[in-house]
Amino acid sequence: MKQILEKEDDVVIAIGSAQYSHTPENPFTGGERVMLIKRALRDEGLPLDRIDTIPIPDINIHPLWVAHLVSLIPPFDRAYTHNTLVRRLLKDSGYEVHETTLLERSSYSAKHVRDLIRWNDSDWETLVPGGVVSLIKERKMDERIREIGEVRTKR
Repeated sequence: MKQILEKEDDVVIAIGSAQYSHTPENPFTGGERVMLIKRALRDEGLPLDRIDTIPIPDINIHPLWVAHLVSLIPPFDRAYTHNTLVRRLLKDSGYEVHETTLLERSSYSAKHVRDLIRWNDSDWETLVPGGVVSLIKERKMDERIREIGEVRTKR
């Protein structure tokens, strides 16, 4: 986020798959994800008045996804993503797409953090901001991750 804020006036964080929760891949609700992101941004001292965080539910129709996104967020000219599908869909719709420099992706990934929580390995607490750790523990979201485990839901 710091890299993007150096180049852009305002930023919209689009939280994908926002309708899913209580699954191994998406244990938190869209609202909980907004809350956790906001706490992380605050912990980093980033200007919250320049950052909007908006949950975006999936529509599972790739050719219509960008129009769906555009209907839910403020107008934008550029996007930043490391997701290859999102990059392709945005480029095909005429948007300029950039990437940021990733920081130790093998350690700093949501899947890795969820796995550490699931395995009762407290090292996860060193990988996320302190305020996020507090929220997860206060709201017993770590217990949810462990309870959900590797259970797969029907799709």
